[in-house]
Amino acid sequence: MQFQLTEEQEMIRAMVRDFAKHEIEPTAAARDEEERFDRAIFDKMGELGLTGIPWPEKYGGLGADFLTYVLVVEELSRVCASTAVMLSVHTSLVGWSIYKFGTEEQKLAYLKPMAEGKILSAYGLTESGSGSDAGAMRTVAVRDGDDYVLSGSKIFITSAGEAELYLVFALTDPAKKHKGCSAFLIEKGTPGFSFGKKEKKLGIRSSPTMELIFDQCRIPKANLLGQEGQGFSIAMMGLDGGRCGIAAQAVGIAQGAMDASIAYAKARKQFGKPIAQQQAIGFKLADMATRIEAARLLTYQAAWRESNGLPYGKESAFAKLFASDTAVQVTVEAVQVFGGYGYTKDFPVERYMRDAKVTQIYEGTNEIQRIVISKLLLADG
Repeated sequence: MQFQLTEEQEMIRAMVRDFAKHEIEPTAAARDEEERFDRAIFDKMGELGLTGIPWPEKYGGLGADFLTYVLVVEELSRVCASTAVMLSVHTSLVGWSIYKFGTEEQKLAYLKPMAEGKILSAYGLTESGSGSDAGAMRTVAVRDGDDYVLSGSKIFITSAGEAELYLVFALTDPAKKHKGCSAFLIEKGTPGFSFGKKEKKLGIRSSPTMELIFDQCRIPKANLLGQEGQGFSIAMMGLDGGRCGIAAQAVGIAQGAMDASIAYAKARKQFGKPIAQQQAIGFKLADMATRIEAARLLTYQAAWRESNGLPYGKESAFAKLFASDTAVQVTVEAVQVFGGYGYTKDFPVERYMRDAKVTQIYEGTNEIQRIVISKLLLADG
């Protein structure tokens, strides 16, 4: 097996690491505290080509692969998980869905400006009564001539309010439940489309999360993504790829927490010597590093399979499950390494711990990942 990254991948990773350190990290704590979204960061990412990593140059992308994209998400997450999830949703959930199922006109109208960083996108699947059970959604879309009229709402939508484009799922045939679900591309500012409650969250605070409200919102048939009734398949495929992005986010959060822990353990002295020399601390760091490396390899494997056109649903579930659990465990231990200081906002590990928790929840809870994995194992058998 080949574990070495290409020269191009190493160059992109180094570039992103430098960008994250100098242009994202200095404001990460303040943006988190103020719950402030900074559009300039996304704009700069667009200038660097980071908003269209896996898409062909024809559609404004870099023409790289999904492993390169995962490397970028990981590096961003080492300093700011809020920035990383914005890119993950934009690329994995919305971009991949348009690239896979969109018409040529839709790709040029939406995917190209997305890849160029000219528009930000968001993904609308979850409802108040339809989270893990996506088939229980209540938002409906009724055909009216050459249009569809949407009514309903979506909650917990990443980048809502800031994004210009929304991939939204609605029932076009409610009697068929999830088999009657369809996907629509909806632009911000469309009459009948508004925003509701903005969530106040434990973590990922500089990434806005809001409710989408549709009140007789008229969408042209040309904005139907894929075929009518294909929405559930589009959603599930997008989530398979999205789990790679969230796994990479979790790896990056854990790595950032471990980096901070090592630096602190070397500088902090107790009983006349750095606490890094204490066996209790050294063992914590060793366990952190081992779990992070295992999570990283699972994530890279899933991304590599996606890049090479191989089945990756089970592997992305493996990665998301293990990496998110690792992020939570590592960040809790990082706070412990810092002791009382770790519980204050003077150091970044409390933010890493708050950010880590949601990786076990969004884009399929870890309970759902276990269901996915077990079903695939039984099917393989």
